[in-house]
Amino acid sequence: MSTLQRRLGTTDAVIIGLGSMVGAGIFIALAPAAAAAGSWLLVGLAVAAVVAYCNATSSARLAALYPQSGGTYVYGRERLGDFWGYLAGWSFVVGKTASCAAMALTVGSYVWPAYAHAVAVAAVVALTAVNYRGIQKSALLTRMVVAVVLAVLAAVVVIVATSGHTDADHLRLGHGTVLGVLQAAGLLFFAFAGYARIATLGEEVRDPARTIPRAIPLALGLALVVYAAVAVTVLAVLGPHGLATAAAPLADAVRAAGAGGFEPVVRVGAAVAALGSLLSLILGVSRTTLAMARGHHLPVGLAAVHPRFGVPHRAEVAVGVVVAALAAVADVRGVIGFSSFAVLVYYAVANASAWTLGGRRIIPAVGLIGCVVLSVALPLPAVLSGAGVLALGAVIYAIRRLRYDRDSHDLDTGRKPG
Repeated sequence: MSTLQRRLGTTDAVIIGLGSMVGAGIFIALAPAAAAAGSWLLVGLAVAAVVAYCNATSSARLAALYPQSGGTYVYGRERLGDFWGYLAGWSFVVGKTASCAAMALTVGSYVWPAYAHAVAVAAVVALTAVNYRGIQKSALLTRMVVAVVLAVLAAVVVIVATSGHTDADHLRLGHGTVLGVLQAAGLLFFAFAGYARIATLGEEVRDPARTIPRAIPLALGLALVVYAAVAVTVLAVLGPHGLATAAAPLADAVRAAGAGGFEPVVRVGAAVAALGSLLSLILGVSRTTLAMARGHHLPVGLAAVHPRFGVPHRAEVAVGVVVAALAAVADVRGVIGFSSFAVLVYYAVANASAWTLGGRRIIPAVGLIGCVVLSVALPLPAVLSGAGVLALGAVIYAIRRLRYDRDSHDLDTGRKPG
């Protein structure tokens, strides 16, 4: 079986994880979270961070033991059984494929709104080509994207905080509900979920037993600092209602702070952020596709590794084609909840897998409970659509399992599989 090349160090792994988190999520997730929780948005952010920390810790422990491409697909299969690994992989591929389409459409919406779908498809094709050429080129481009996005976010925080247009009363906790806070946390989790990209690249990281446990918490901590600073300043200038109704929260915050001239820079930053997220998402989905193909849960031809570039080129092209097709027809609205539901299921399997390792079980226990609670607290359409897609995946698994058992029986009895 062909294997991938270990080329990534700790810095590269942190950058890829940070690039997956500090992307378009912070530009789009604050508004629906504010609509759910109002001034309790920051509490929701804290809850999302706690769950993400537990997930990151569990993922780091597992990745050190199983440094292979596929992340929780591999962990669930090794620790819980074949079905649970498949369920995690299915959840990741389906949820993140939808996220890829959303990120591509975000690029189109900011760059050329009148032709958003065409720009989205072009972005998918271009970034798939970058990934095809090798993991080092992807890491280099991600490093550049992260630098631009962090610079834009830092400028937004400084401009708004020093504008004199902020109101501390907007940060005071008003009326809110537990369900609203949990919904906000689930929606904001969409912006944290990228740290798993480090684990899914386990087969391409140097010294994974040391690198991965260091890179995941570090990337998560840096993202949390950035998110908290942005959320506080944007909420302080727009207020809960203004943030909840904002079509482009960070651009609206800059305008409200009296710095409308900086708004185009924010929009460019949002487009670059979406490109960075899309790059890392395609990277992660293709690696999980590779692992599932190796496990015969997807067509085995997708497990091929390019002899020159050392990447799963067939998996990357297949993912690129599917994402481009979705980006050509999908609506960016509503996919955050669906993606969050699927990814929370993915991490629930990760925490359950970490529980079987023994030792300190409080973190995987909190992570598992947190994932389950946040997933069912999401808006009802997201829960229903997510549950339906998971059920479809379970049916496909059952059909393939029955066929495999039948063929195995035919081979054992000397009959030709049919």
